[in-house]
Amino acid sequence: MKSINLQRTESLLMELIPQALSQLSNSKINSLPITGVNCKNGKYDAVVYFDGSDFDKNEVKEVIESLKKANGRIKSDVLASTGWYKCPNFKFELDTSLEKSKHIEDLFAQIKKDKTKSEEE
Repeated sequence: MKSINLQRTESLLMELIPQALSQLSNSKINSLPITGVNCKNGKYDAVVYFDGSDFDKNEVKEVIESLKKANGRIKSDVLASTGWYKCPNFKFELDTSLEKSKHIEDLFAQIKKDKTKSEEE
C-alpha cells in the first residue's frame, strides 16, 4: 500500500512530465502519451510508462534513447514547477498493459463470434 504522499507525487508527475515533454523539439516525444508513473525509494526513482502502440520495436528504442537524453531537461522543468529540492531519476518504459487489454478484448470478441456461429449451426 502506497502512502497518500507518494500517490500525490505520482499524480503530480503524471501532469508535469507531459508538460515538460511538450517543450522539447523532438516530435517523437513531445506529444508522447504518459500512461503511468510508479515512484520507488520514496521520491528518488520513478518509472514512467508511455504508450508506444504507434511505434515499432526499433522506434520504441529510439524513443527511449531520446527520453534518456532529455531526462535532465525534464527534471529541470519538474523542479521549476514544483519547487522540490530533489527530483526523482526517471526511467522510461513502454506500457504493455494497453496491448494486453486489447489482446484480451480480441479474445472475448473471438469467443463471442465462435459462440454465435455454433448456435446458428
